Amino acid sequence: MTAVRSTRRDILVGLIGRGIAASRTPSMHIAEGKAQGLHLDYRIIDMDAADRCHLTLKEILEQVEREGYRGVNITHPFKVEVIPLLDELSVNANAVSAVNTVVFDNGVRRGHNTDLRGFTESFRREFGSRPHQHVLLVGAGGAGAAVAHALVDCGVRKLSLYDIDRGHAESLADHLAGKAAGVSVNAVADLAAVIAEDRPDGLVNATPMGMANRPGSAVPPSLLAPQIWVIDIVYFPLETELLRAARARGCHAVNGEGMAIFQAVRAFELFTGLPADPDRMRATFESFGRPTPDTPGAGVLNGDDLEIQDRRRRQDSLGLSNRG
Repeated sequence: MTAVRSTRRDILVGLIGRGIAASRTPSMHIAEGKAQGLHLDYRIIDMDAADRCHLTLKEILEQVEREGYRGVNITHPFKVEVIPLLDELSVNANAVSAVNTVVFDNGVRRGHNTDLRGFTESFRREFGSRPHQHVLLVGAGGAGAAVAHALVDCGVRKLSLYDIDRGHAESLADHLAGKAAGVSVNAVADLAAVIAEDRPDGLVNATPMGMANRPGSAVPPSLLAPQIWVIDIVYFPLETELLRAARARGCHAVNGEGMAIFQAVRAFELFTGLPADPDRMRATFESFGRPTPDTPGAGVLNGDDLEIQDRRRRQDSLGLSNRG
């Protein structure tokens, strides 16, 4: 499905999810819009906020559509839940059965999945030359589904799927089975057994574990070995517990920065009808403080992050309809 070209220079968009105050996505879109002569306002719509926690996803979508939003990004935990509330799905969204971008167009709600493209582009740049015949994917929700499809597109020949809810992993395995010719896709129940009996080339965390509001690791560090590369698609904080443990054990480990940037590049195009500059959006992303594994308080927001959050809270206190 092609992007819808906007005829307005003032564009209001947002991000719907839970525990998303630290997201870098708004800054990437706002800065890219400014560079292209647009006044693009990107609002955080955190469903954990006290003034929204009583609202349903259906109600919040109706509200932002009424108030003139051009579209919204959708993140955890709503990427699957949003689908019945939409009128049309793009090819990627339909294939993945998950949506992370919704565009409002004259009463029609169109759902897209830019996570698939975001992960694919990032993976090919970072891991294209590394072994990736067998990959263990942890997390089979909306983000996990996009990552699974991307891994198959990138040439993975064996995909082991693990989810704390075995049914989710089995459902995704069944979904991929008919679409991934020549690829072995299996739901697994025991991470330790998979790694011990058929060590994967790489491991991808596609769960929310490791996010600022969900500390911890979905994978016990003791299971990691230097021969296994690790990707954690979480990007706030950039340095998750899983990544720290992986690097400490000698693994090549990468965070979710690339996926976040390239999914935003495509979403910007869908919102505005204009191509985005990936390098410029990366520069904005990287303008935030970058913690390192050796930095005390790694993953804690710096002063610039807090200033941005304070501004968003002040805007939110005025209500969604105030464009600031």
